Amino acid sequence: QVQLVESGGGLVQAGGSLRLSCVASGRTFSSYGMGWFRQAPGEEREFVAAISQSAISTFYADSVKGRTTISRDNDKNTVYLLMNNLKPEDTAVYYCAAYEIFNSHTYSREDRVYYWGQGTQVTVPS
Repeated sequence: QVQLVESGGGLVQAGGSLRLSCVASGRTFSSYGMGWFRQAPGEEREFVAAISQSAISTFYADSVKGRTTISRDNDKNTVYLLMNNLKPEDTAVYYCAAYEIFNSHTYSREDRVYYWGQGTQVTVPS
C-alpha cells in the first residue's frame, strides 16, 4: 500500500510559479513511475506530466510543455511539479499518481494509475 500526500498548491497570479510536492509512504517508491494529473471545474481529469522510476524519462502534456518540470527524489520518496508562467487555464485540482504499469505507452492513462493522492488546489485568477 502506498499513500500519496500532495502539498504546495495555492493562489498564484498569472505569470507566476508554483512547485507542487508529493510525498509517498512506503519503501517501494523508487519502483513506481510517478505522475501528475489535474481536473478543472466541470472538466475531466487530464494528464499533466510523468517521470520514470529512475527519472531517465519524462513526459508532458502539450498544454504545459516548456513551462513545467517534473522531478523526483527517491531518497525522499518525493515527486515534484514545478510550473512556471502559470495561466488561468492551469486552475485545477492537481493529483499525484503512482503507476501500476509505466512506460511510454501508458503514462497518460488513468487506468494505469494504481495509487492517487487526495489532490491540491491550484488557482490562477484571470
